[in-house]
Amino acid sequence: MSKAKPKLALYWAASCGGCEIAVLAVNEKILDVAAAFDIVFWPVAVDAKVRDVEKMPDGSIDVCLFNGGIRTSEQEYMAQLLRRKSKALVAFGSCAHEGCIPGLANLNNREEIFNTVYKEGSATQPENPKNLRPLPETEVAEGTLHLPVFYDTLKTLNQTVAVDYYLPGCPPEAENILAAVTAIIEGKLPPPGSVIGKNTTVCDECPRKRNEKKIKKFHRTWEIIPDEETCLLEQGLLCCGIATRAGCGALCPAVNSPCIGCHGPNDGVLDFGARMMSALSSVIDSEDPEEINRIIQEGIPDPVGSFYRFSLAASQLRRKHRPANEKSATTK
Repeated sequence: MSKAKPKLALYWAASCGGCEIAVLAVNEKILDVAAAFDIVFWPVAVDAKVRDVEKMPDGSIDVCLFNGGIRTSEQEYMAQLLRRKSKALVAFGSCAHEGCIPGLANLNNREEIFNTVYKEGSATQPENPKNLRPLPETEVAEGTLHLPVFYDTLKTLNQTVAVDYYLPGCPPEAENILAAVTAIIEGKLPPPGSVIGKNTTVCDECPRKRNEKKIKKFHRTWEIIPDEETCLLEQGLLCCGIATRAGCGALCPAVNSPCIGCHGPNDGVLDFGARMMSALSSVIDSEDPEEINRIIQEGIPDPVGSFYRFSLAASQLRRKHRPANEKSATTK
C-alpha cells in the first residue's frame, strides 16, 4: 500500500498576487511539487471551496504557504482556519512576513482610504455619483448581502495567528521556494519560528567593489547613472543591501539598481527601518547637524517609504499615530 502524499495548501490574502506567480516560476519543477504533494487548497489554480477546508480534520494539512497581510475580516478568518487545519503555516513572501506595500496604508485610517477611493473627484466617482461606501451588511429584496469588514489597520500574518516559518521576498525567489518545499518534503527545516534562508546581508552577495563609505549627498535613482562596478551606496544611492537579509543573489544591484529591502532584516533585528537608519548614520560624511539634516532632507524626501517600504506593519511604529479622540471605524 503506497504512502499517502503530504497535503499542501496555498492562500492569497492582502497582496498583489506576485507570490502566486512566483510559485509557477519554479517552471517544470512545479510538476515535482505536484507529484510530491496533494494540493488540497489553492483558490487561484485549484477548484476547492472554503467549506471543503472547514470539513478537514484539524492538522490534516501538512504545509500551508500563506501569502498576504490581513486587511479584512475574511482574510482574518482564513488565517485562523488555515492555522487550525495546518501542521506548518509558512508566512510566504514579504506581505505575510512584514506587511510589505499594502502595509504602507497604515499611514492612513480606513476613512481616509475610502475617501481616496470613493469620494467626489476620485477615479471611481463617475460610476459612483452618490459617494456610496462598502458596508458589511446591506439589505436588499432578496435578503442580506455581506461583504468582509475592511479593517483600519493592516496586520502581518504573525500578528493574527502563530506562524511556524517565514519565507521572505517580494516575491520569494523561485529557487528559494523550491529549496523550502524540498526541505519540507525531506524534513530538514530549521527550528519553528525561523526565517527560511540565509542570515547574511545582500552586501555579502553583491560583487561590487566597496571602499570606505563617505557620503556627502544622496541621489534619487533617476538623477544619476551609476557605474556598474562600485558600491551603489558609495555613489550616493540609497541602497538597502547593508541592512537586508541575503538570499536574492543581489539581483537589483546586478542590474545597476539599488536594493530596496524586500527580504527584510536579519535575525535579531527588531525594526528594519531603525537598522537601516543606524547603518546610514555611520556613512554620512559630516558632523555638522545642519549639514546632516540637509543631506537627508534633500536626498531622502520620503523616509517612511524609503526605510519602511516593506516593513511598516511589522515595525515598532506599525501605523500612523491615531489621536486619542479619533474613533476607529473598526476595532481592528
